[in-house]
Parts: sequence; C-alpha cells; structure tokens
Amino acid sequence: MPASLTLDGFRADLAEFLYQRPDEVDLDGNPLDAGLDSLRIVTLIERWRETGADVGFVELAECTSFAQWWQLLAARQGGAAGAEA
Repeated sequence: MPASLTLDGFRADLAEFLYQRPDEVDLDGNPLDAGLDSLRIVTLIERWRETGADVGFVELAECTSFAQWWQLLAARQGGAAGAEA
C-alpha cells in the first residue's frame, strides 16, 4: 500500500513542477498564476491518486490556491494527512 500524501510531500511535488524549493512554494498562491498548466496538473493528480487521494481535474481547477488543493487532498485520503492540514 502506498504511503499517504503528507503536506511536506505535497509541497515537494509542487516545487518539482514549479522549479522551486519546497519551502519556496506559497500555499496561498494561485496554481494557474504560479505557472501550472493542465498537463502538469493532470500529472500531479495521477501521482496523488497513487497515494490514495481521490481527486479530479475539475475539482482542483475550481480551487484558487494551493492551500485549497491541500485541503481537498487531505480530506479525500483521510487518516494521517488530514491531521497535518
């Protein structure tokens, strides 16, 4: 069974696609304004689904910040990740 997604893992995944360090990722930032296109978002979704987070593209597209993404991901996988939100 894959490990649950943690907030640190979430930030690391975003940082990889934003060409930043994890501590540079602004969770209040807008994903589209930060430079994530639909292909990168779909790639992230697939990665996060492997950890048990059941989210879809449209759900993430409706969110206006990375913090909202994390809230959705944490709620969808339950367990330890929700406690770290």
